[in-house]
Amino acid sequence: MSFEFVKKLPTPNEIREQYPLSSHAAEVKKDRDQKIARVFTGESDKFLVIVGPCSADNEDAVLEYTTRLARVAEKVSDKLILIPRVYTNKPRTTGEGYKGIVHQPDPEKKPDLLHGLIAMRKMHMRVVEETELTSADEMLYPSNWSYLSDILSYVAVGARSVENQEHRLTVSGIDIPAGMKNPTSGDFSVMINSVIAAQASHSFIYRTWEVKTTGNPLTHTILRGATNKHGNSIPNYHYEDIQLLLEKYNETHLKNPATIIDANHSNSNKQYEQQVRIVKDVLHNRRCSREIERLVKGVMIESYLEPGNQKIGCGTHIYGKSITDPCLGWNETEKLIYDIAEEC
Repeated sequence: MSFEFVKKLPTPNEIREQYPLSSHAAEVKKDRDQKIARVFTGESDKFLVIVGPCSADNEDAVLEYTTRLARVAEKVSDKLILIPRVYTNKPRTTGEGYKGIVHQPDPEKKPDLLHGLIAMRKMHMRVVEETELTSADEMLYPSNWSYLSDILSYVAVGARSVENQEHRLTVSGIDIPAGMKNPTSGDFSVMINSVIAAQASHSFIYRTWEVKTTGNPLTHTILRGATNKHGNSIPNYHYEDIQLLLEKYNETHLKNPATIIDANHSNSNKQYEQQVRIVKDVLHNRRCSREIERLVKGVMIESYLEPGNQKIGCGTHIYGKSITDPCLGWNETEKLIYDIAEEC
């Protein structure tokens, strides 16, 4: 056989029983979920800022980051809801490289999926327990959702996953906002179709069970830029792009039309410093159109303690600096959040 079955991993229920969420943290999540959902339903006019490292590679650094973020969140709570990015799975275009803490709890060591699942859950638990912020993660592997379903307040489906049937159907069964990114081709129709699928109910096989879902009315789009046939980045955060997305939404009967603008990836051509300018451009577009203001519910920013990124396996490691895509540093991020609050 081509598969080597190394070890049977614990089920989500077993991991959750071993590492339970406290009753206080569960109440924090319930309250946060309601506040975030109200943004997508239009009942709240607060602006979402989903911000944090490209990949959550180090528990202590991530906790230091989210602790700082929590202090800022208190100061801007009248205008903004801050959701820390705690991305424990990292998609790799070629399949090579660091795939996230769920694969490698220690980026300098070999993969260890058992300890990776535990490290993933413990990191998210520490965030909510110690900062009272509930986090966002990417649904790279739909079967992993159940390990975190009692903790997360936001889920993103990436550009390479958005066309996948299993991702769409799994999102239809979750009860928190889920953002569907445009594919790398930039095709808005693919993204809209994924939202249509996820907002509907379905019957399918999930983790050896036959399941039936009710549909997720909080599913929405994320604009993250595209790549053309020559490999060049094509941004899609401009006024005309958002207007086109609005027209696509108006052709459907989707609930709660909404989008989040990802300021990095192909929108910035991974020039992380450009995220500041892009976010301010998005805020300007919202001021220019009441329809766009209602549609654009927030932004997504890649940020860590230190600016830029670094390679792993080189013998030196800078604490709080990204080991995947380059990120804004903390000082620039804090200032940007306050600027967003002033403009909202």
